[in-house]
Amino acid sequence: MRLNVLSDPGAKGQQRMTTKTAFLPFHLPLIEREEIEAAVQVLESGWLTSGPKVKEFEEHFAALIRQREIVAVNSATAALHLALEAIGLREGDEVIVPTLTFAATAEVVTYFKARPVLVDSEPEYFGMDPVAVEQAISPKTKAIVPVHFAGHPCEMDALLDLARAHSIRLIEDAAHAFPARYKERMIGSIGDVTCFSFYATKTITTGGEGGVAATADREIADRMRIMRLHGINIDAWKRYAPSGSWRYQILDAGYKYNLTDLAAAIGIAQLHKCNRMWARRREIAHRYARTLAHQEAYVLPGSSQNVEHSWHLYVILVNDCALKIGRDRLIEELTARGVGTSVHFIPLHLHAYYQQSWDYRPGDFPVAEYYFDRCLSLPIFPGMSDEDVDQVCEALLEIGREFRR
Repeated sequence: MRLNVLSDPGAKGQQRMTTKTAFLPFHLPLIEREEIEAAVQVLESGWLTSGPKVKEFEEHFAALIRQREIVAVNSATAALHLALEAIGLREGDEVIVPTLTFAATAEVVTYFKARPVLVDSEPEYFGMDPVAVEQAISPKTKAIVPVHFAGHPCEMDALLDLARAHSIRLIEDAAHAFPARYKERMIGSIGDVTCFSFYATKTITTGGEGGVAATADREIADRMRIMRLHGINIDAWKRYAPSGSWRYQILDAGYKYNLTDLAAAIGIAQLHKCNRMWARRREIAHRYARTLAHQEAYVLPGSSQNVEHSWHLYVILVNDCALKIGRDRLIEELTARGVGTSVHFIPLHLHAYYQQSWDYRPGDFPVAEYYFDRCLSLPIFPGMSDEDVDQVCEALLEIGREFRR
């Protein structure tokens, strides 16, 4: 019976919270005493929804990524939606999006009856290909939405040059990329708007759901603040506080996207240790790389010298020249050996909606399809012990030997 450690492995003298399991899951969030106490304090305060803790969380996050304006919301999907609304996306406009991403990145474009224009990945780190982006730009293009896939930043200089040359907004989907850096700049301080996710499996969590939008543009930020809570004036959350007023103004037809104080309190606790959690993920990535370096069955992920990878995901590719089984069978073999895995992602153009609604077809984006046919995400979360990592490596090496071509 394996012991799955949920506390920071580097914290000495700290009482550890553990869960006994015979199976190593793909991910477990690192929830410790600090998060629990923070949640209890909010519950006891009587103020549960958006309030002072949300404001505190925004201030902490702004300091960490070195960005002026932070708008906390209940998901990265909400952040992307609000960002597109704030830049004035309209019916008939186009937004360039990588096909290799989760549903949210492109589906928010369709909320406006605009067109998601899909593009292929570059073949080394599988981020958005700037060459494909340039070819996809049209007079209708309103925004480019790069995805910092797995936590490896895209080629932001090239994308920024394209955006500026064509007067197009750059809205980053950084759901995987906290805390990551591009040429010494924090992701979140580069594009017009950057959207982060705090879903349960992400690098930090606000208790299961949550997100923020980061921007240097005060006008965009104020618009997002209004629209995240029914389109009412920015300080309306204070109407139940001693300093607030029961009067408020509805300025536009908005949405219900606000983050709660309960979620923000958990997020603040996570922010206090986000660098320790990132350091542990990096250690795990390096341990995978060292142990698996000399085998032929799997292609390991790399990292460009000019970026700092967040290591949200550790994605290997099956080398079908060296392994007789494919990715799907590999998942089954790892599951049988007690290792949980996942696949990120099925390219959007392979889904029925994008084929039926936008006429995309298999074969349209060969790099993304090559990647998808072979990709597998291994467990990489801060509570993993070295023994857990070794268990994954031993299983992979054993399968590599057993099914060697």
